[in-house]
Amino acid sequence: MSDSVGWCLIESDPGVFTELIRELGVTGAQVEELWTLDSSLFDAIKPVHGLIFLFRWIGEDQPDGPIVRDSRIEKLFFAKQVINNACATQAILSVLFNCRHPDINLGITLSEFKEFSQKFDANMKGLALSNSQKIRSVHNSFGRSNSIFEFDDTAKPKSKDDEAYHFVAIVPIEGRLYELDGLKEGPIDLGLIKPNTDWVEAAKPFIEKRINKYKEGEVHFNLMAVVSDRKLILEQRLLSLKTEELDEATKISEESNIRMKIADEEDKMKRYKIENARRKHNYLPLIVEILKLLAKDGKLVPLYERAKAKTLEKEKQKIGKV
Repeated sequence: MSDSVGWCLIESDPGVFTELIRELGVTGAQVEELWTLDSSLFDAIKPVHGLIFLFRWIGEDQPDGPIVRDSRIEKLFFAKQVINNACATQAILSVLFNCRHPDINLGITLSEFKEFSQKFDANMKGLALSNSQKIRSVHNSFGRSNSIFEFDDTAKPKSKDDEAYHFVAIVPIEGRLYELDGLKEGPIDLGLIKPNTDWVEAAKPFIEKRINKYKEGEVHFNLMAVVSDRKLILEQRLLSLKTEELDEATKISEESNIRMKIADEEDKMKRYKIENARRKHNYLPLIVEILKLLAKDGKLVPLYERAKAKTLEKEKQKIGKV
């Protein structure tokens, strides 16, 4: 199935993906954006179940390990990418489908899909995902409303300056680290995770290697983590605090700190809902009314001419710098 049939492009944002997986029925999980590979950041959001790495695709490259072709493939959920606009959603679902942590509950929709497609080969899994009406419907609900200002440019030839971005998932499974890249033939075995070592530490060199491919100052990548529901983790910590043998002052201080973090998580989820509502809202009627009022007051054409002049001037400046 091509993405022109019905998968829209959605923004790669932790708020979008957290609400997306929850609308699919997943409980006990959320998505966090990471700004650094510093260990203290990962410690603050443990447990981490998988990493989603977005990067500017600069052509086919050699995998960082062998492609899994043995009996392990039966234990891994890996789907080939057959739809472009859903690659981030597919990467996040790949993490969830391979997660065996008790915090995570896939819910009915994803559990049934996983069971239905588990025995399929990678290409059939990709096709099954692309044809899942429920998953596609939830995915598309986070797309921006169509407007007359949007147009289909799929027929336009791609220039050498056009940039393509791609998502891959990195997950720990049974003591080994795997990269799940839907453009590859299968899961990539990144190696053994050393005993008593946080799997994230094993993943960092592979992420840093990708980042180092870009020139200094370029920001053509993004890192997100699928983690346990932060609010539930904090609430569990609050309950366990009551049974701990701590002096009263320490216990009060710790409880206050935890409650502040819970409030921060609640505020974050409220903000996500507001931001997603704005993403989904159709602003076209408002825009049309504003244009009508400007035209009525004789301001529309002058504004257009000034904007056009500024655009032409910027284009001249760009040409002059080349």
